[in-house]
Amino acid sequence: MNTVNKKIIRAVIDKADKICPDSLALIGIYGSADTEDEYEKSDLDLLILIENDDGWKLGTGFILDDSKVGYDIYCTDRNGLRYDAECHHARLSKLMDSRIVYVKNQDAYDELITLRAKANRLLSSGERFQRVSELIDKAKIAYANACLREEAGEIRMEACGVITFLSDAMMLYHGKYFRRGVKRTIDELATLPIDDVFVQLIKKAVVCKDISQLRDLLKQLILYAESLIRQEKLKAKPSEALSGTYEEMYSNWRNKVEEAVKNADAFSSFMNMCSFQFMLSDIAEEVEIGSFSVMDEYDPNSLEDNVKIFDKYLQKYEQVYRRAGISVRRYSDVEEFIANYL
Repeated sequence: MNTVNKKIIRAVIDKADKICPDSLALIGIYGSADTEDEYEKSDLDLLILIENDDGWKLGTGFILDDSKVGYDIYCTDRNGLRYDAECHHARLSKLMDSRIVYVKNQDAYDELITLRAKANRLLSSGERFQRVSELIDKAKIAYANACLREEAGEIRMEACGVITFLSDAMMLYHGKYFRRGVKRTIDELATLPIDDVFVQLIKKAVVCKDISQLRDLLKQLILYAESLIRQEKLKAKPSEALSGTYEEMYSNWRNKVEEAVKNADAFSSFMNMCSFQFMLSDIAEEVEIGSFSVMDEYDPNSLEDNVKIFDKYLQKYEQVYRRAGISVRRYSDVEEFIANYL
């Protein structure tokens, strides 16, 4: 550690002793100053863990004219570290890699070690895939905003969001996190067992001048990320757990689609067919039931045909029931139902 960095850390400790002696818990170093990735203009990345609101007074930003280096001294409370330990993003180096150089509160240090273990467990468990899905959803929102915006600058900002969320998703998907700074993002992504196309799409996006082309690159990035997850996700075989889903589909939407024909109600037909598709798609995310492309066949010009399409896919789903050893619960009348139900 260079002399300037040592002096800055000492100053933080001295200021804490002077204005908030009960606030500073520990200090750690991470980033280029600790990974030997420094250059002459590198700043200092510190984990300054504080115990109460007085500790925020330790944060500041400044520029040293003699070296032309800017510094931003951020503080972090325990809630911040707890959030990081839940792996909502992949920039976890502050939590995971900080080299602790000062400890005033041993309890805080012990919790830091516990949180690191928690994050490591999550990264090696199936729970991380939920985080990946959440990040891809955020990328989709940013992409939608990029399609809605008109100004080039705003669209590029949304593109940054797409790239950030998907990069985090790729790292977490593989049980990893970014250990180095943003400038090394491409290098770290390149170490993952993914197609080079993902990195190449990012490289093209950041230099793209054509807005339409940029939107298309963002779309390709999202589709690639989703295809990777779908390809690797293990689905369950049809089982007794599906019991009741056929009857629910019939009860909720089948007769409403038929009613829409009588009322010439295209809106009702469309919405109920979509609801049918949503339920089938949700089940297909977790269970091997095959492909159900209801809305590919939906016909806005023939509401009668939509009833036939509904029945076609309902019959197909009944075959899934049979593979799972389930029978559709049907009764000749309400008395038969009551007798069986009771």
